[in-house]
Amino acid sequence: MKICEVKPGQVEIQGWIENLRDKKSMQFVVIRDLSGKIQVTVVKEENPEIAEIFSHATLESTVKISGKAVANEYVKLGGIEILPEKVEITSRAEAFPIGPESSIDQRLDFRWIDLRTERNQLVFRFQSELVNAMREYLLQHDFTEIHTPKFIATASESGAEVFEVKYFDRKAYLAQSPQFYKQMAMAAGFERIFEVAPCFRAEKSHTKKHATEFTSFDVEFSYINSFQDVMNLEAEMIAYGLKKTKEKFGDKVKEVFGVDIVVPTLPFPQMRLVDVYDELEKRYGFTVPEEEKTDLTTEAERLCERLAKDKFGHEFLFVTDYPPQKRAFYHMRKNGILQGYDLIWKGIEITSGAQREHRFEELKKNADEKGLGKDVKFYLEFFKYGIPPHGGFAIGVDRLTMLLLNLPSLKEAEFLFRGPDRLDP
Repeated sequence: MKICEVKPGQVEIQGWIENLRDKKSMQFVVIRDLSGKIQVTVVKEENPEIAEIFSHATLESTVKISGKAVANEYVKLGGIEILPEKVEITSRAEAFPIGPESSIDQRLDFRWIDLRTERNQLVFRFQSELVNAMREYLLQHDFTEIHTPKFIATASESGAEVFEVKYFDRKAYLAQSPQFYKQMAMAAGFERIFEVAPCFRAEKSHTKKHATEFTSFDVEFSYINSFQDVMNLEAEMIAYGLKKTKEKFGDKVKEVFGVDIVVPTLPFPQMRLVDVYDELEKRYGFTVPEEEKTDLTTEAERLCERLAKDKFGHEFLFVTDYPPQKRAFYHMRKNGILQGYDLIWKGIEITSGAQREHRFEELKKNADEKGLGKDVKFYLEFFKYGIPPHGGFAIGVDRLTMLLLNLPSLKEAEFLFRGPDRLDP
């Protein structure tokens, strides 16, 4: 709990009333802020005016208290209590419309109340540290952070999954990702860039891992030799981020969520898509029709958690060698094989990464094959004037948080969730 000394011998605290025990001759009040809790002790006979204020106070009201901080070995909250000399109720709280038994959707209706708990606030303190650690890793490796526009002129990557908006006298779309602008930065000679920003997907998905707006951690860099360079950098960045986060929050995450943060060893294991399906069949009797083996099915993805642990003793697994049919046109291909990967963690894909196709004629051919043509005309311009071999990846920050803390869904990993059925608060 933050205690400010306002003058010698007198301190001031501000926070929420978390608990109030009103006894015959004493009042014990627990005050909470983001940093912790402290006990305020009122002797009614000595402070009748203050006792009267607290006797009418409601839980979760906010207060400003000045008085003396004294040591008391019987006080469980740090062995310190506040003896108040002045108390001001700065805002009065009504009875809560939600409680611990409320469903997640009920709690989302009053998210600003739901977020007051230590558990929920820890989610975002943890997330902030993880993102900062990954950002720190990139800055140490000469990356530049950029900020790309979220209004785009064409529904470039997948027209069915973009949000159309009115942009003055014409249509615009909310960006599904900064992919095209990341590559424009490569054409501009930035060489190594990243961005942490919102992305928008008009998918009517109601799974625990999908949202219509989410935070993406995007990375792109030049002068690579293959997509192996991209995988290596991502693995190093994730390991660095988890190490830093465990150092700061490991004990608290274990206490509150019952989760041990595992810092992964390097390099991360990798398998070809065809070999993944072979192993899943041999080890677990899992099969799918041949026509579905062009990608990982949801169940195959889930089983990759078990496969990674059984085969490699690892939590992460890179899956490579996808056919190009269901992949973006800007991924490089060699002999019909995509030069990219998915990264699976705890049975869910957290990244798609690749070496990009930087050769203009090849890129144009790929775009024409997928019927994009005019939609990506502006993007193709980036490749006419020289651009180095490059690649990159994107990680969903919210999905990463959900998986690490074993949260039930993205609804609890986002500050304010957006899905097909939710636009408020």
